[in-house]
Amino acid sequence: MSHNVVVGVDGSEPSAAAAEWAAQEAHRTGSALRLVHVAGTEADALARELDGVGGVPQPVAAIRDRVAAAVPGLDSSCEVLPGKPAYALAAAGHGARLLVLGSRGLGGFTGLLVGSVGLRTAAHADCPVVLVRAGADGRGGSPGDVVVGVEGDRPCDAVLGFAFRHAADTGAVLRAVESRHPSHGPYVTDAPLDDREITESLRTAEEVRLRDALARWREKYPEVRTQVDVCAWNAGRALVEASRSASLVVLGRRAPRHPLAAPRLGPVAHAVLHHAHSPVAIVPHD
Repeated sequence: MSHNVVVGVDGSEPSAAAAEWAAQEAHRTGSALRLVHVAGTEADALARELDGVGGVPQPVAAIRDRVAAAVPGLDSSCEVLPGKPAYALAAAGHGARLLVLGSRGLGGFTGLLVGSVGLRTAAHADCPVVLVRAGADGRGGSPGDVVVGVEGDRPCDAVLGFAFRHAADTGAVLRAVESRHPSHGPYVTDAPLDDREITESLRTAEEVRLRDALARWREKYPEVRTQVDVCAWNAGRALVEASRSASLVVLGRRAPRHPLAAPRLGPVAHAVLHHAHSPVAIVPHD
């Protein structure tokens, strides 16, 4: 794995927000920043030739210069790659420490917080992918919690390791959230279950089990303060609500069980990506 932080830029405001988030992350971790623009069409290539600066389209060059001014001395590069955006970006992130994207680019629908390119890239990349939207309540450098979605009976080391490292690096509280809602839907808008549905004794037992799932990581990162939250919302709604006070929400993405199956995001990840108030990290794992 390289120490590069890769960020996809297309000249849009969401990609500018992603570039600024990525630059701060690269600076904080001592990584190099690689800005990548995918020119997949003849029209895009022509625009780059006619309106470019150093072979980079003018809007992308403006983001490059904006990042350089915001984080002086950062080791950074900017390049144009051919291909279909989602697959080219996933390939650019191969072996990288992190791949950062704006949640919606120039071609996205205004009603969606995450466009198809972001969803496809997050599903195919072999490195953690962070999606950042312009105007999100949570910011990469804010003191908000690092929220991680946990299945207490099946904790994932890759996801917990990423969340604990980020919390340790930023001095944030790590908040592990687990849902005990009977609904199988990823996102609901009605009120949570009555507290009688999760008795105090059951809640206490679930919290103990969740703390046990975190024990090894708490020993490895003793400086990280942790909180556990077993709630009656379903998983998507619980994580979206938790994102209101978060600097980052961390979720896992399982690799396909069959070698010929296409990579995909689960329904909870879809729900959180479309509704979260903070940046969201998708961490691939077996």
